[in-house]
Amino acid sequence: MSLAKVLVADDHPLFRAAVLHALREGIDVGQTLEVASVSALTQALGEHPDVDLVVLDLAMPGARGFSSLVWLRGERPDIPVIVISSNDHPRVIRRAQQFGAAGFIPKSAPVETIRTAVTAVMAGDTCFPPLAAERSERDAQLAARLARLTPQQFRVLMSVADGLLNKQIAYELGLAENTVKVHVTAILKKLECNSRTQAALLVKALEPEGDSGLPGEY
Repeated sequence: MSLAKVLVADDHPLFRAAVLHALREGIDVGQTLEVASVSALTQALGEHPDVDLVVLDLAMPGARGFSSLVWLRGERPDIPVIVISSNDHPRVIRRAQQFGAAGFIPKSAPVETIRTAVTAVMAGDTCFPPLAAERSERDAQLAARLARLTPQQFRVLMSVADGLLNKQIAYELGLAENTVKVHVTAILKKLECNSRTQAALLVKALEPEGDSGLPGEY
């Protein structure tokens, strides 16, 4: 199997090196890219539209739980994503699957597991550890709601969840303040939320710490 381009997104240099070593030793990789944050991931995807696979750490700077996975699946649904995480609780693995990952690799896994997962996913299959957790209808509904957002609206939503005002969001994203207002209105409508606070709670639900559930419906 030949891979044209693989992007490894993880903020730990040693783990990135381990993943890249596994790929280069066991698979014919054409080119590899490394990033250590969500902002760098965004930039890399813009500069390299021909990426074939992303190996994604959930806990990079700029990420809120599964937010980077949800964003990536919305931004580039054509690119398969393998999640890597030190948290391999069955609930986390199941949520990664429901939010669109094609595979999951625990960080404690041996190098051969990395090769096996990458080979399977690039062949069009999925690769997950045995799942004990039940499929969550709440997560399915959350994923469906978030999938309604455009990539730009998702970025605005992340800023709303950070508590930024429209003027601050406009500055951070390089948008006109009125454009941000339009996006926020559309976001609330698509997510079926009555307020920015409710929308922020949806983002909170993407965090693994929120696995026990939030009060009320979302």
